[in-house]
Amino acid sequence: MRIATWNVNSVRTRAERIGAFLTRGDIDVLCMQETKCADDKFPYSVFNALGYDVAHVGYNQWNGVAIASRVGLENVRHEFERQPAFAKTGEPVREARAVGAVCGGVDVWSLYVPNGREIGDPHYDYKLEFLWRLADVVQPSAHQALCGDFNIAPRDTNVWDVSFFEGRTHVTEPERAAFQMLLETGLSQVKHEEPYSFWDYKSARFQRNQGMLIDFLLATAPLADGFERAWVDVEERSGKGASDHAPVIAQFDTHTLDIDAVR
Repeated sequence: MRIATWNVNSVRTRAERIGAFLTRGDIDVLCMQETKCADDKFPYSVFNALGYDVAHVGYNQWNGVAIASRVGLENVRHEFERQPAFAKTGEPVREARAVGAVCGGVDVWSLYVPNGREIGDPHYDYKLEFLWRLADVVQPSAHQALCGDFNIAPRDTNVWDVSFFEGRTHVTEPERAAFQMLLETGLSQVKHEEPYSFWDYKSARFQRNQGMLIDFLLATAPLADGFERAWVDVEERSGKGASDHAPVIAQFDTHTLDIDAVR
């Protein structure tokens, strides 16, 4: 099974490009983030025509997450238990940042972790709370994958110049500790040779290879036992109309899965 995660930065803008990627990459399950549309505006027809079922959570033009699967889509969940809500002022609302489904015997989550904005901003605390509560989702004995844009660079080598990020989010000790806490619940990060998955549109970051690794596939031990290889499709970050993220893809041998055990 090939599982990919990709912050597509507007699914309606890039629907045809995403469809071409699915075909070219022979992808079984695609987790998408920042779809930036409400459920009724999602381009389902593009995916259905290629043989994919879609679970999408989107309330407006912000955030948005989806799972497209050609190996089944069962037990769809539009949020995780105790998922936090946020509002800088007024009544907090639960944002479109998590969707889960069982795909071909694997419990898959597509996640868009809050950015954090600035250290000390309420959004930073919201980010940490989101990660702490996400830990309750992990089922170490199940075949499970948590995929998405985590908005954290866990190690100094995951950014092009750590000194550039001094005093900024994504590299702070509390964020990294929260990411490590997730791993300690029973997850491992799939490994690939490519150092980055995100290059900002500003300052020609992609052309200068000034990137960050903030997009991850995290697998429980039973799924990781079948891990074969992983890579970042850097070419998808190039050319006209590209997202500022590239897809991260992992291949697993799932032929021995007990599908009924995860339904």
